[in-house]
Amino acid sequence: MPGAIYLPEVLYTIADRLETKGAAVLLVGGAVRDMVMGQDVKDYDIEVYGLTTLDELESVLSKFGSVSQVGKHFGIVKLRIGDVEYDFSFPRTERKTGRGHTGFEVEIDGMLDFKEAAHRRDFTINAIGYNIKTYEILDPFGGLNDIRYKILRHIDDSTFIEDPLRVYRAIQFAARFGFDVAENTAVLCKQMVASGVLEELPKERIYEEWKKLLLKAPKPSMGFGLMREWGITEHCFLELHALIDVPQDTKYHPEGDVWTHTMLSIDAMASILNKEEKVESRSCRVLSPDSTTDKHRNEKRALKLLFAELCHDFGKPMTTTVEEGCIKAIGHEKAGIEPTRSFMYRLTEEHDFIESILPLVEHHLKPSQFYKQGAKASAIRRLATKVNIEDLVLVAKADFLGRTTPEAKKGVYEAGEWLLGKAEELKVKNRPIEPILQGRDLIALGMQPSPRFGTILDEVYGLQLDGVISDREGALDHVKRHHCQ
Repeated sequence: MPGAIYLPEVLYTIADRLETKGAAVLLVGGAVRDMVMGQDVKDYDIEVYGLTTLDELESVLSKFGSVSQVGKHFGIVKLRIGDVEYDFSFPRTERKTGRGHTGFEVEIDGMLDFKEAAHRRDFTINAIGYNIKTYEILDPFGGLNDIRYKILRHIDDSTFIEDPLRVYRAIQFAARFGFDVAENTAVLCKQMVASGVLEELPKERIYEEWKKLLLKAPKPSMGFGLMREWGITEHCFLELHALIDVPQDTKYHPEGDVWTHTMLSIDAMASILNKEEKVESRSCRVLSPDSTTDKHRNEKRALKLLFAELCHDFGKPMTTTVEEGCIKAIGHEKAGIEPTRSFMYRLTEEHDFIESILPLVEHHLKPSQFYKQGAKASAIRRLATKVNIEDLVLVAKADFLGRTTPEAKKGVYEAGEWLLGKAEELKVKNRPIEPILQGRDLIALGMQPSPRFGTILDEVYGLQLDGVISDREGALDHVKRHHCQ
């Protein structure tokens, strides 16, 4: 990375100001790694060397925007300029003093040299610095070489094992960047898993690394492969581990066991979502240069679909039977609901999010079944009351593509296209049809509110779903004839 690289102009101005006070300003961590790899940088972490007190740093930064004291214990000062936030920090050392991610003794020292400060970091690729003023790259542990040869390597045994989360970070980094994990790093990670230290991690921290794996890795299966190889699935996620060696009918699944199919399916879903994101990004630019998508909403939906794909066959280990060479897993879709719920609650307490995944697991066979059966409009309308059909089709499509059948290799999921077309016609692609009648309509007919209202409204809605009733007049007529005598 020769010469100057692009950074927000304000960082150069701040670096100039700090230089007058004898300080050197370095861009550090993931920002440098991503720039070297030609990726977009979203977060800028800056370390300031040569100052003795945080007050000096705050005095300079306060002239550019709002300064926050959050993280001051760790020598971190946040600077907000408009909608953009920058993290400025003093170099520091950390020493493990107890269990958990809070069991560290932090020592801030503005006079440390970069190599000593970078020694606390996890991997060589995250320990590269970039001097904003001189354009000099500081690479004390060979991170640039590891990037060149696509190797993920930890810096130091003794510091690496101080935070068990680094095992999960190794997994998501390797999968995101397509890096091989250095042999000594892999051995150390296996040892940490076997020792049980990962069990001290709060689920919230684990979940954050899972999200990065699922949302950022082109092929999340690489990360899950490492989890399996290092013993994490066996020790921590038995629902996932149980998929290994569960046989499948080779007519429909020539690719192998349920684990293999699930890994192909999760990669297919990641590919589908990546294509969707690119199309949406182009559409936003065409519509308006200032339009932005709701990133949180989009990520939440993507996570829902990815987790649904990961869990869609969790019911197969308990339902698979082999009789006279015939392999079946009858009812596996419904059997997968409880293991999915159990699995997800070990990652997060987001109840509504978990509940949104379950219908996708329960009904993931419906698109193919409905297509083969030529399902009627009433069945499709009723399905829409249980699950978002557009999302369901994506889960079913990834399930279909996660195989090595000739049909799957063509990449066209005819069943899904058929169901989406029907759902579009019926106006139930993303939501069920609205009930024609409400309680107030029954009151307008002179009926007194009672528990019967729910029964009557459900009856009318059922007839609406079946296509027997299609307008308000017909609904009111039905109620008058059957419930107003």
